[in-house]
Amino acid sequence: MEKFGNLTLADVAQPAIEVAEDGHPMTPYVVGSFDKWFDIFSPHLTPELIDNFKSIWYRDGKPPAPGQLCKFPEMANFLREVVETNGESVYSGKIAQAIVDLSKRTGGHWEMEDFEGFDSIFHDPLRVNYRGYEVCELPPNGQGIVALIALNILKGFDFGPNDFGTPRTLHLQMEAIKLAFADAKKYIADEEYMTEVSCADLLSEEYAAERRALIDMNCAQDFKAGKPLGSDTVYFAAADTNGNMISMIQSCFTPFGSGVVIPEYGLSLQARGACFTIEEGHVNNVGPHKRPYQTIIPAFLMKDGKPVGPFGVMGGYMQPQGHMQVAMNMIDFHMNPQDALDAPRFCWSDKLNFDIEDHFNPAAVDILVRKGHEIATHNAYTGDYCDRPFGRGQIILLTEDNTLMGGTEGRGDGAIYCK
Repeated sequence: MEKFGNLTLADVAQPAIEVAEDGHPMTPYVVGSFDKWFDIFSPHLTPELIDNFKSIWYRDGKPPAPGQLCKFPEMANFLREVVETNGESVYSGKIAQAIVDLSKRTGGHWEMEDFEGFDSIFHDPLRVNYRGYEVCELPPNGQGIVALIALNILKGFDFGPNDFGTPRTLHLQMEAIKLAFADAKKYIADEEYMTEVSCADLLSEEYAAERRALIDMNCAQDFKAGKPLGSDTVYFAAADTNGNMISMIQSCFTPFGSGVVIPEYGLSLQARGACFTIEEGHVNNVGPHKRPYQTIIPAFLMKDGKPVGPFGVMGGYMQPQGHMQVAMNMIDFHMNPQDALDAPRFCWSDKLNFDIEDHFNPAAVDILVRKGHEIATHNAYTGDYCDRPFGRGQIILLTEDNTLMGGTEGRGDGAIYCK
């Protein structure tokens, strides 16, 4: 806000404070998370931590019902403290001290110095030119480079407006995303520790051509990382009349982070440390003052040096897969933002295994199976909200006549708001 905005921190926080105090109706997607994740967390939490969790998230000893109005006065207190201290309380004041005190009482090892020494970093985005559009993603430790590696491979193939969902298109997309993740799993970490390869190496045209040549049009493969030379999330996009556009994403990694709650502030501590590996010698192995592999990645489209718009797809390791698919839907298949999000999606899990939505053409899916892909079909609009692997997205695009177009997700909670 200090660098780009005109509003004060107090201006921006006030609507959120009002929602926390006045209440907000619980949506089906959020409510669907409570029992499942409490059952996962509770065996690992002390009695104090269990009580803290329930004191913030439960109502009368049980999860809220869909549509129930829930107030969070503790979160309002948190936001007021942030505003009054201009954020310093999170790093050196009451909020940091509350986190450290709870940590020490419940077996943790945090000290105030851990918070006082933290600093945010302003990064320039990574960019790949895809058919005249610049697709922009956050650099490592984020996984946005996965989408860019895949698009860099795919731009070597031709796709027409009517090629969405064909066996050829799906096979190429699936192979490209596997190639990209093979490299990400080996090389991506806190960029300070990426000493073996650079982002420029992974995104070079020469390396894309080398990886592209590995694709067999008749056979699915389980790819290994190459050797180039030389991401339960909340996403929103916003645009204003001054031409500012924002692609914003936030996540605690699971719906309630670590399950550890600071009760006086209604603050759930995140669980991003789970994205480290304990493999000795790996660039992403756990270490002090080190950022883990990060799944959350807002994205942005540019063309001819001008903004086209923000977009993003939530959902852990689905995110770069969703970015690749949604970007291609808009650029290659000429879909508007809403159609680009409504179109069926797939999600790679490991080896040759893909989850795929059941409104793809069954004949195309049969051909993929014959090529060796291991396919499990799902309906993304039914069943447990929390078990849908296909992500949830939002898009804003600026048209050539300066009209804003929005798209929102039907697979979960989503809305378009104009003021």
